[in-house]
Amino acid sequence: MPPQLPNGMDFSDKVVQGTLDSLPKAVREFVENNTKLCQPDHIHICDGSEEENRKLLDHMEETGVIKKLRKYDNCWLALTDPRDVARIESKTVIITPEERDTVPIPKTGLSQLGRWMSEQDFEKAFNARFPGCMKGRTMYVIPFSMGPLGSPLSKIGIELTDSPYVVTSMRIMTRMGTPVLEALGEGDFVKCLHSVGCPLPLKRPLVNNWACNPELTLIAHLPDRREIISFGSGYGGNSLLGKKCFALRMASRLAKEEGWLAEHMLILGITNPEGEKKYLAAAFPSACGKTNLAMMNPTLPGWKVECVGDDIAWMKFDEQGNLRAINPENGFFGVAPGTSVKTNPNAIKTIQKNTIFTNVAETSDGGVYWEGIDEPLASGVRLTSWKNKDWSLEDGEPCAHPNSRFCTPAGQCPIIDPAWESPEGVPISGIIFGGRRPAGVPLVYEAFNWRHGVFVGAAMRSEATAAAEHKGKVIMHDPFAMRPFFGYNFGKYLAHWLSMAQHPAAKLPKIFHVNWFRKDKEGRFLWPGFGENSRVLEWMFNRINGRDCAKSTPIGYIPTADALNLKGLGEIDMKELFGISKEFWEKEVEDIQKYLEEQVNADLPSDIEREVLALKQRVSQM
Repeated sequence: MPPQLPNGMDFSDKVVQGTLDSLPKAVREFVENNTKLCQPDHIHICDGSEEENRKLLDHMEETGVIKKLRKYDNCWLALTDPRDVARIESKTVIITPEERDTVPIPKTGLSQLGRWMSEQDFEKAFNARFPGCMKGRTMYVIPFSMGPLGSPLSKIGIELTDSPYVVTSMRIMTRMGTPVLEALGEGDFVKCLHSVGCPLPLKRPLVNNWACNPELTLIAHLPDRREIISFGSGYGGNSLLGKKCFALRMASRLAKEEGWLAEHMLILGITNPEGEKKYLAAAFPSACGKTNLAMMNPTLPGWKVECVGDDIAWMKFDEQGNLRAINPENGFFGVAPGTSVKTNPNAIKTIQKNTIFTNVAETSDGGVYWEGIDEPLASGVRLTSWKNKDWSLEDGEPCAHPNSRFCTPAGQCPIIDPAWESPEGVPISGIIFGGRRPAGVPLVYEAFNWRHGVFVGAAMRSEATAAAEHKGKVIMHDPFAMRPFFGYNFGKYLAHWLSMAQHPAAKLPKIFHVNWFRKDKEGRFLWPGFGENSRVLEWMFNRINGRDCAKSTPIGYIPTADALNLKGLGEIDMKELFGISKEFWEKEVEDIQKYLEEQVNADLPSDIEREVLALKQRVSQM
């Protein structure tokens, strides 16, 4: 742990921007203790200004860390070391006194619901990494707010980092700078310490001028001490500590203690032709179209979708019993491949300026390119791949990394919701779970009640994706789309969700499950998806309004024969799209039961056990 400073030690001579005297007492202590430990040459207290941002971007361009993309306004490209390209679940840990505080103890093998590390092992790992890790570098002090400044739902963090890429990205992804320190005063904050783990002079040359230390990467959370400590990776959620580390792992633990929910969910507003508006939150694993749904252009005439957030929702019941949600982030950190004018026109419009791209391909005229961008290259335009090499189709590998990203301000989204920064949050009347299921799971169904809905979230499964180090196409359990992000024992998390039904005056949202990805026997998608998904949202809207347009099945309520508006869609095989096969669901419920019994074991709430058995019984009677 950082050593406590002896009285009289002063680091003012290291400060190149701001002053230590201007910091709240606890923040100053945090900075000084870690300065003593990490030994940076300079300290830069970030003010969040445009001028500061410009200087950092110019400095990174001079040192070859990023490149200006001349085709756009203030857009930049970073190419990472190929060993530092994704979240690394195997090196992401939570430190608590007992393992069971972090994960349920599985019947056999390792838990798939998070990784625990003992306090003693962490102490050793910390001491092997952090002393002197910032030598020759600048320590940046980033005050940031998760959520609109001053919102009762927001939380403040201070991240110390030796990466200017992290500073410029955190400026996009959070509210960052001097106003945050003013709002904090002497209040509580989450302590975030990050180092790329490459003190100067370097022991070996960098790849792509990207500082990282993959052999020693570790991303650790100490919820009892409100600390997040990350070493060795400069990439995404491993280094932008406001993202998954704070907004989900730390926040879900805070939410349990304080009686709210921190979830891996988009938030959208949907308005019908009569001008009535509702807000929905939706949890999908990576690569299941979360950003596309959050920014959808509905194909149904007169319907409008607006985006509050595409990744994270913090939700709390207000005194009237409405579940209020904020997007704690200030930007989108979206997966680039597959994003096109067809799949997500609003994302394409959002990223035309003030955006940092990472690991996408570059066109010779100063633009960006990736798989699924659906734009032919102009004649004579060449591509440089994310590996910084000339690229052509014959290379047989993608020009952009499958997990390449855009980091862009949310306020630039053409359909950003007018209430997206509302301090009290927006009222959620529906929650959607979903996954990428090629077979067996219908396009949409509604849970029977809250308890059944919590079970539906617990039973979520989906094809694996490139956002973590998994191989694709295998169907993985991903409860609540939170499997890599739980901040505490998943069994206790389920109990916490179930307890929401006891909230006085709670107007519980309806819960739905969707699957845009069902295929026919030839492997073709049965549903067109994208803007056509507004037809499914319309059905949910009507259900929330109490319309009788559903029929009961063993797995939940599905739309009645004519309840989905299919006008103008052409041939849709509704029978196949909504087919609920006894054989498939017998196997499904067996897999779910086995998973919950083995992985959640003694911590599985009895209510969820009962839901498994009830589903089993309903399926057996089909």
